[in-house]
Amino acid sequence: MDLAYDRTGTGEPLVLIHGLGHRRQGWDAVLPRLAEERDVIAVDLPAMGESPPPAVGDYRVMADMVEKLFGELGLERPHVAGNSLGGLIALELAARGSVRTATALSPAGFWNGPEYGWCVAVFRIAGFLGARLPDAVVQWIVGNRVARASLFGLFFGRPSRHPEADLVRDLRGLGREHRPAIDAALPEFRHCPHPAPAAAGVPTTIAWGRRDLLLFPHQARRARRALPGARFVALRGCGHAPMADDPELVVKVLLEASRPG
Repeated sequence: MDLAYDRTGTGEPLVLIHGLGHRRQGWDAVLPRLAEERDVIAVDLPAMGESPPPAVGDYRVMADMVEKLFGELGLERPHVAGNSLGGLIALELAARGSVRTATALSPAGFWNGPEYGWCVAVFRIAGFLGARLPDAVVQWIVGNRVARASLFGLFFGRPSRHPEADLVRDLRGLGREHRPAIDAALPEFRHCPHPAPAAAGVPTTIAWGRRDLLLFPHQARRARRALPGARFVALRGCGHAPMADDPELVVKVLLEASRPG
């Protein structure tokens, strides 16, 4: 399977991996600034964005696919950053030692049973709405301040900063083209093991949005216990997918975490 990707910028390579049900354009808010200092490769995971099916449930298999892309692009141990599912994949690549540095933004997998159930419920409800609501109702939701905050506040800390067209596409994606990927992944995640600590010489940063209402910020405590060698950062004012909530803060974290050398 060939993964779709965009590549731009100059400097050391930095691979960006989105979350479950999202797409590589989720990084657009931080891409121009990152591209000033990094050779940035934003990837679509299988059956999401423009990458073809089949959907893959096991995050370790997805990590295999991203590693394969490294080889195809001639990347030798690039820096990597991921959000949610992408963060979990970034941590797996760090454990394998196949990356130079790894940054995980609100990585998946550090939940307990009820928190996992909440995450599944959010995806199911958003998917139902994305699949069933008429276009006029979806447009009303994204255009109404209260409705927009109530629904998209589960994913973003500052939904008002996100273009309406992007929110429509995100909601429709959760209910339609990304549905097979979500259905394949969620059951696999219930009992997925935490990634092992990063291999020697792979600096790892975990950053968590203080307004994350999907994977709650206190889950960072479990991540800290599982990965004691990682550096932890709190993202004030940011939700689960923080890139457009505070682009300057996210760029700062990603550049600091992927320093050349």
